[in-house]
Amino acid sequence: MAARRVAVVGLAAGVLVAAAAASLALGAVRIPLADVLRALGGDQTDEGMRQIVLGLRLPRTVDAIVIGAALGVAGALLQGALANPLASPDVIGVTGGAAFGAILVLLAFPASIALMPAGALLFGLVAAGIVFAIALTGATGGGIGRLVLAGIAVSSFFTAATTSIMVAYPERVTSAVFWLAGGLSSDGWEPLLHAAPYFGVGFLLAVALLRPLDRLALGDEVAASLGDRPRVIRLGAGTAAALLAAAAASLAGVLTFLGLVVPHVVRLAGGTASHGFVVPASALAGAALLLAGDTAARVVAAPIELPVGPLMVALGVPLFLWLLRRAA
Repeated sequence: MAARRVAVVGLAAGVLVAAAAASLALGAVRIPLADVLRALGGDQTDEGMRQIVLGLRLPRTVDAIVIGAALGVAGALLQGALANPLASPDVIGVTGGAAFGAILVLLAFPASIALMPAGALLFGLVAAGIVFAIALTGATGGGIGRLVLAGIAVSSFFTAATTSIMVAYPERVTSAVFWLAGGLSSDGWEPLLHAAPYFGVGFLLAVALLRPLDRLALGDEVAASLGDRPRVIRLGAGTAAALLAAAAASLAGVLTFLGLVVPHVVRLAGGTASHGFVVPASALAGAALLLAGDTAARVVAAPIELPVGPLMVALGVPLFLWLLRRAA
């Protein structure tokens, strides 16, 4: 079993390294890997090539790694906390809220387009906060079913609000298509630096929750007997997932199914549900998958860049349907 887990981590790490090399070398302008290494080492004398590698491709590569890792971890946390392998950031309303925030700025306030990532992050967290407030109150507060139903309701509300804005500004809808499809951009380091605190807090919470989530998997009563508070653990996991997913959405738009697919595949491949393995392995696999997908989206129709979101859906939908069939 240990060898199996090592193989999974090794495969994900190998794919990540290969995808990073391809991301830095391939694009509208193909750069030999030797020149990429020289640019990274500060030895590249061609200023144009150096700018492409360090100013455009390296920030985008790091963005893809961080976002993919964040979505993989968010999905793993939610699936563990809710004891449901089909859970993902969509469940707690983050995706719907982030989409509303971004489209609100893009269409209603186009002069303030620089605030689009902030709008996505803000409303993604607001949506998750509303879901938690509904799910944790009342006589049956804290139940998994209540949380899921609250997430469905809040997501539907924000989806309807997003549609309403698009209907109100039909002449500007084209500018929102790429964001809704999900894709990365080459905007340098600034957007990632703005979202870094949210990623940092989310990842730290995830690390702190590894052992409590394993005890929670034994059942609420067992976890309580070991000194844990199931309701607090679920709230912490949901908070971490909301921070990670909202920060990811603020940078890359709507990337559905990645948070669902990666943790489940890691769990199946590794043969264990231990969060000490599933969470870090999901981070590694999520980073590798998104980086490979983004590189393919940039190269397949170069110099035109395609959104990576549809590729994630193409991978996620078949697995989702297979999981539903197994559950039935």
